[in-house]
Amino acid sequence: MFYEVRQVPTNSCLLIADRDEALAFRRGDIELRFCRGCGFIFNAAFDPSLTEYSSSYEETQAFSSTFNTFHTRLTGQLIKRYGLTGKHILEIGCGKGEFLTLLCELGGNSGVGFDPGYAADRHAPHANDQITFRREFFTEETELEPSDFVCSKMTLEHIPETARFVDLLRRATTQRGATLFLQVPDAVRILKECAFWDIYYEHCSYFSPGSLERLLVSNGFDVGDVWTDFEDQYLMIDARPTVNGSPHRSESAIVEPVGQLEQLVVNFTKRWIEKQALWRKTLAEFASMGRKVVIWGSGSKAVSFLTTLSLSHEIDCVVDVNPYRHGKYMPGTGHRIVGPDEVAHIHPDMVVVMNPIYRTEIRQALVDRGCAPMVLTV
Repeated sequence: MFYEVRQVPTNSCLLIADRDEALAFRRGDIELRFCRGCGFIFNAAFDPSLTEYSSSYEETQAFSSTFNTFHTRLTGQLIKRYGLTGKHILEIGCGKGEFLTLLCELGGNSGVGFDPGYAADRHAPHANDQITFRREFFTEETELEPSDFVCSKMTLEHIPETARFVDLLRRATTQRGATLFLQVPDAVRILKECAFWDIYYEHCSYFSPGSLERLLVSNGFDVGDVWTDFEDQYLMIDARPTVNGSPHRSESAIVEPVGQLEQLVVNFTKRWIEKQALWRKTLAEFASMGRKVVIWGSGSKAVSFLTTLSLSHEIDCVVDVNPYRHGKYMPGTGHRIVGPDEVAHIHPDMVVVMNPIYRTEIRQALVDRGCAPMVLTV
């Protein structure tokens, strides 16, 4: 075990309308372990019965112009790279359906998406002519239909039995020899930056380029390319089911040896206590001077940041652009979530930005509302 946090909220994205309920939210432990054989990192204390994925799960980033620009660019790249025009697409873990909708509308494709947290009221009616959304998990019992492209974004990290899930993906791609596209958080960046706020209960599995490639190859895939995007926060990989002979590995230089990843794990163990202590000291000093501090971004990073550091009075509230989160409370700490317009009334002295890729967008939002606080990014 190289990283341990006890009694953290077991869900980060559920909407909680009552502060007492948020404070009493169910908890679990994180015990990260590292496999020296394949480089896989996992939470050995994970209990899937403690997590919930339902209509109350609000994970979307689609209310951010920064994220939408990235999403549209990625969609265009995939359509061009894989010739996704007039094809049938399967997405497993489609969330609110924005990505599948883009793929189908921009490429003239049809598609089916699976996710228990899908919300039907998020899309214009015309999308339903091309796409079927099923508010359920994709399992061994799911009836397969031939697909030309199978994708799963930000889902594999939620799966404890990764080989079993990859076997599901392989069966879904085999009928037409479909391309598989996966996107997960990049564990290399988390380790290098000692980004403890990117470690939370729902994410029970953590992948580097090398460990993700090895997982696919060992489960019957030929791996094509491995790359990162979104300021190296997201790890991408494409693969096809092996037809004849042994699976082959990617030629990509991004794939690191296990020994290199092990050194990053060792360094993380040395640094995380010091980094957490520095944040606690900084925020405690601001609080002692009566300064107002808000966190911008109420998603999983903020939940981890608040609960790992055991923050309470040091933070006034949490800001988010997603209107579905406004008026709700953060699991574990009970901090109130407000919209950007309320910041003008709060007049914070410091804003802690939970994802540096949004810093330009957030700075502009503050300027537009006449605010000029100190801005720190994690």
